[in-house]
Amino acid sequence: MASKSISEKFSLKGKSYIVTGGAMGIGYHITKDIAEMGGNVAVLDLRDSPLEDVYGLAKKHNVKAEYFQADVSSEASLKSAFDKAVQSLGKLDGIVTAAGIAIDKPFVDQKWDEVNKVIQVNAMGSFFAAQLTARQLQHQKTPGSIVFIASITAHCNLPGYRMAGYNVSKGGVKMLSQVLSSELAPQGIRVNSISPAFIDTNQTRGAKEHTTQAAGALMESAPPMLRIGQPDEVSPAAVFLLSEASSYVTGADVLVSGGIHTGRGGDYDMV
Repeated sequence: MASKSISEKFSLKGKSYIVTGGAMGIGYHITKDIAEMGGNVAVLDLRDSPLEDVYGLAKKHNVKAEYFQADVSSEASLKSAFDKAVQSLGKLDGIVTAAGIAIDKPFVDQKWDEVNKVIQVNAMGSFFAAQLTARQLQHQKTPGSIVFIASITAHCNLPGYRMAGYNVSKGGVKMLSQVLSSELAPQGIRVNSISPAFIDTNQTRGAKEHTTQAAGALMESAPPMLRIGQPDEVSPAAVFLLSEASSYVTGADVLVSGGIHTGRGGDYDMV
C-alpha cells in the first residue's frame, strides 16, 4: 500500500472528535483546528452556550460542529452529554480533555471543598471522559486517539505561583495518560498528553488580576522565550496527536512551555 502524503497524514477529514472544555481558551482553539482540518467535533462544556462561535465552524469548514452542556465533575452529566455527542456525530475517533479549573493560594489556605472541585474537574473529569471514549471505541471495534491536556505544573513548580491542588490534579492526568497508553495500545487506542505552561487565556488573564504584579509579570519573563504563549500555539499539538501523523506515538507528553521546564529566562545574561 502506498504511503500517504504528509498533508493526508495530518488531515482529520471524515473523523469525529469530542473536546471537553472546548467553548473557550485552549479548548476552543483545538475545536477550531479540528474543524479546519476536516474533522467533525462536539464540544462538552459547563456553560449553557459557548463563548466562542462553535456552531459557525460547521458552515465555515463543512463539518459537523455541535455543543452540549456538561459538568465533567458529575458522572451523570458527563455521560448524558457524551452519549448525545456520539449520537450526533454518528461515531467517535477520539477525544481531547481540555476542561479544567485552577486555584492559586498558599498551601495552608487551600480549602477541602475547592481542592476537591479542582480534582473532580481536572482529574476525575479527564479519567471518566477517557473511559467513555475507550468504551465507545471498543464497541465500534475501531482505533482512536485520546489526548489529555495536562500542564507544565505536572513537571515542575511555576515560579511565583502556589497551585498545590492544581499540581496534584494535573500530575495525575499526566500519569493517567502514560498508564492508559500501555493498557489500551493493544486495542489500537493511542493515549498522549500535552503540557502547556503560561498561555494567554481568560483563565490566565483572570489570574493576573488576582495575583501580585510581580507574579503576573512572570508570565512574560519566566519562559526562556520571554513571552506568554498563545492558545493557537497549543492546538496544533492536539491535531498532531489526533491525526495519523502520530500513528506510532503513544505515551508521550508534548511540552508547550516556551522552554520554562528547562529554566527561567531571566536567569541568563543576554548581553
